[in-house]
Amino acid sequence: MSVHGLVDRLRLQGDEGMSTAEYAVGTVAAVAFATLLYKVVTSPGIQESLQAIISGALKS
Repeated sequence: MSVHGLVDRLRLQGDEGMSTAEYAVGTVAAVAFATLLYKVVTSPGIQESLQAIISGALKS
């Protein structure tokens, strides 16, 4: 089979979507990112900064 024939055959197969393993990896990555974001947002320095921003916005 030629390279062109192989490429054409692969194009015809298409992508049927993610497999269960890909969903699992994506879910674990999303949970890890959410946990990291939660830790950052709940840190004392960030909380103080957010509170100052919100207070400044409410005063004006």
